[in-house]
Amino acid sequence: MVVSWAMVTGASGGLGEAIARQLGARGMNLLLTARSVDRPETIAASIRADSGVEVRTCPADLSQPGAADALDQWLGENGIEPDVLVNNAGFGMHGAFVEQDFDRLRAMIQLDVMALTELTHLHARRMRVRGGGHILLVGSMAAYQPVALLSAYAAAKAYVLAFGEALHVELAPIVTVTVLSPGLMDTGFNAASGYSTPASLKRMEMLPADVARIGLDALFAGKSGVIAGRLNKVMALASRVVPRHFSARSQYDIAMRQGRQSG
Repeated sequence: MVVSWAMVTGASGGLGEAIARQLGARGMNLLLTARSVDRPETIAASIRADSGVEVRTCPADLSQPGAADALDQWLGENGIEPDVLVNNAGFGMHGAFVEQDFDRLRAMIQLDVMALTELTHLHARRMRVRGGGHILLVGSMAAYQPVALLSAYAAAKAYVLAFGEALHVELAPIVTVTVLSPGLMDTGFNAASGYSTPASLKRMEMLPADVARIGLDALFAGKSGVIAGRLNKVMALASRVVPRHFSARSQYDIAMRQGRQSG
């Protein structure tokens, strides 16, 4: 019997944890990787108990150059060839671009763009040789328009969206590549990026488990991408007709008003 493995990056909580739990419930063995050590181990033990699958963990700080290669070496040494790759690891930075710490900006781009690209390249090639596989790239609603005060993060996610949509065509029908575009979620992501969800937008926050289900259903259905949430779909559609300068300007004005109110 062939054992199916899935690798989930950024699996220390939030959406990554939700995706891992649902893959385990589907009967897949799991490799969980994240920068932290203790939290993935706790999640792994819980999934083993709930789903009866094998779950391994490998700490990796993918914001550092060379980490993807080291993770790949660990996979080879342990005889694990993922049939499913979930590129979920990422973080954002909120605030004026020129005031942001550039070392942290570099780390964000390394994680959100370079590590995602490197892992996709490594595993897509092998999946194609083996005759099948699935790759889920976690994007963002920020990819659909320029977002002032999230400029570099939105640009990174725009890359993920275009990259994934192109790969979906290149690798079909052997390997499925799907881009999941979440909007606001009830996770620790916003706090880590320095962004606080305004009270007026709290109702738009989705549960990670719901977003994970939407993403995995789209992945295994062979779709090129999916936007989580009806209102987010409307917003993505609107971004096609609203002038990009107007979108960036209006979001900046809203953010500045919120900043003055909270200050």
